[in-house]
Amino acid sequence: MQKKAGPLFYIGLFVFIFLVMFPFLWILISSFKPVSELFGEKAFIPYTSDPTFKNYESVFVNHPFLVYLKNSLIVSGVTTIYTVFIASFAAYAIARMQFKGKTIILGLVLSVSMFPQVATISPIYIILKNLGLTNSYIGLIIPYTTITLPLSIWILVTFFRKIPFDLEEAAKIDGASIMQTYWRVILPLAVPGIFTTAILVFIAAWNEFLFALVLNTEEAYKTVPVGIAMFQGQFTIPWGEISAATVVVTVPLVIMVLLFQRRIVSGLTSGAVKE
Repeated sequence: MQKKAGPLFYIGLFVFIFLVMFPFLWILISSFKPVSELFGEKAFIPYTSDPTFKNYESVFVNHPFLVYLKNSLIVSGVTTIYTVFIASFAAYAIARMQFKGKTIILGLVLSVSMFPQVATISPIYIILKNLGLTNSYIGLIIPYTTITLPLSIWILVTFFRKIPFDLEEAAKIDGASIMQTYWRVILPLAVPGIFTTAILVFIAAWNEFLFALVLNTEEAYKTVPVGIAMFQGQFTIPWGEISAATVVVTVPLVIMVLLFQRRIVSGLTSGAVKE
């Protein structure tokens, strides 16, 4: 018989949720505050007596914010499709095939993900500059792939290993080739894991700042994080506009995670419990 949670549990849960959500709630309320309430004592109060939409209007009127959104969507979308496509093949080979060096390959994949971006930004910039790929979409997609591919392979390897090997053996007996088995048997069963990986890759690419700041300096190719960082002027920082822009780019991600949270949890916990 399960023991019912007491009032202290719910009080603690409420406090925890409030602490987690408070930064976003503060940004949300600040986006509706007039300039007079963004500074001074009222700046720290999560309340406004005179809500306004001028900050949101200024974001789209005084800044090329739609261009930033378009650039982020293109780069993040292409990065997600390409990364998941490559990672699914690599993970399938590591998880389902027998060959020497699988442990070494996984170790190398993990080691690549441990390199800090600051340590790799200089050689990546020099290479892309010599190839003429700076200030372009592909110039961001290539480094974004390098930072998202290792995590994608690790997640998908775990998921592919959970699929029963009997299905693959049955397909081989029926005369299916390796690629036919992959496309018709394994891939449909791996959809939850692939979906989870795609969401994580998209969020990572959407929020990336350092590569986007260094590689794309032209206004026409800046992404959302860099565009928001450039809102500040020489003498003032428009907190209202920054808050409004942050809300605009965060709300879609929050909605996407809430809608697909079951698939995300299913993909992340796949293989955690041995059946």
